[in-house]
Amino acid sequence: MNVHAHNTPCELCASRKHSLLSDLPESQLCHLSEYKNLISHRKGQILFYEGTKPLGIFCINAGVVKVYKTASNGKEQIIHLAKKGDFLGYSALLGEENYTSSAMIIEDAKICFIPREAFLNTLTKNTEFFKRVTKAISHELGVMEAKLTDATQKSIRERLAFVLLQLADTYGIEGGDSMKIDLILSREEIAGIVGTATESVIRLLSEFKKDDLIDLDGKRIIIKDKRGLARLSDFYA
Repeated sequence: MNVHAHNTPCELCASRKHSLLSDLPESQLCHLSEYKNLISHRKGQILFYEGTKPLGIFCINAGVVKVYKTASNGKEQIIHLAKKGDFLGYSALLGEENYTSSAMIIEDAKICFIPREAFLNTLTKNTEFFKRVTKAISHELGVMEAKLTDATQKSIRERLAFVLLQLADTYGIEGGDSMKIDLILSREEIAGIVGTATESVIRLLSEFKKDDLIDLDGKRIIIKDKRGLARLSDFYA
């Protein structure tokens, strides 16, 4: 069940410094605040479905959202994990297309919905904001190209090692010589990020643990040897 939360003004929002809105002047932030809605979402809820029409954009105030595509056989391919400060849906909105993917809450979240007209009005009135949004879209394209290259040139073992490093960099909590990934993902979801079968992820995680690269605490993963994973992922530590 979605719950409307107290609408924190954009100019007072702690997550704004992590978002594309960080340098927006107060007058334009106030304009967005007049039209946006802050809604609390529970884990497992769908934010939007692939093939539907965007009516605005989403800005994550707190929580984690997985953006994914579903194949004809029902298997999910996770495109990316969106976190605090990230925008969702703006590429489809600006391209005047339906969503090309779906989005699901995987960690309880508070998300602001900004209607189409309010977002476009701000975009057309602020050249620097327009540049930042354009740059963000270009970055997304670059990331997708890199993932496509990895999928064809890297082994599953290398891709999993790299995914674990990315998760540690984004959600890691330092703990002495180790780093715990403070995000619970199912083995199916990790497989969806890597682009492989769940059984392969389970087997490789067990091998990584045996090689003392990681440790497992239930569904949580603890990185013990970041340099070792970097070498394994074909990247230099």
